[in-house]
This record gives sequence, C-alpha cells and structure tokens, in this order.
Amino acid sequence: MSELILYTSEDGCTRLDLRVDGDTVWLTQLEIADLFQTTKQNVSLHSKNIFKDQELDENSVVKDSLTTAADGKRYKTRFYNLDLILAIGYRVRSPRGAQFRQWASTHLKEYLIKGFVMDDER
Repeated sequence: MSELILYTSEDGCTRLDLRVDGDTVWLTQLEIADLFQTTKQNVSLHSKNIFKDQELDENSVVKDSLTTAADGKRYKTRFYNLDLILAIGYRVRSPRGAQFRQWASTHLKEYLIKGFVMDDER
C-alpha cells in the first residue's frame, strides 16, 4: 500500500499528492507536466531522450499499473519514479523544476529515511 505526501509549490498554485511506494515517489506524465508547468508531450520527449541517452534505465524507473477511471473501466497507467522526475526537471529548466528539486532533496529524503517530515513553518 502506498502512502501520500502533499507537495505544494511556494506560490500555492500547484498541489500534488506524491505517491510513496517503497523507497521512491511515483507520478504520471500528466502530474509531472503539472509539477513543472509544462506539457505532457514535453515530459514524454524528455523521458524518451533520457532513455535514449542511457541516463536512466527505463525498466528501473517506470512501472505500469491498472487504474479504475470514473467510467468504471480499468486503464493501464504509466508511473515514473523520483529519479526520472528529477531528471526531467533538470531538462525542463523551469523555476518550478528548481523549486521542486530543492524541496525534494530535503523533505523527501527526510521522509524516506525517517518515515515522516515535520512542517517547520507551521
């Protein structure tokens, strides 16, 4: 069973539930596009180039899962792990990408090690 971590961008415009499963986080292409304020097509292009350049092994950073849609049908959904999310973030080169990488390097690391994160600003 996966757990959820809520990520909110500094400006509050982006809020995502990050699925934690094992020792990593998983997002869909659409969620990554929303996170980095880009298009799903751009995320797809960058992920294909990352695999083509052998920066990451697709079998290690991608997993397919069946999800049930509102219409009751089950669809195959592709999820991408934190390594690929961060690699895409470097290639997108958006301020939001840099913001997420900084957040991930502190908060996610703490969560994955300790199992919890304290919100020091509250």
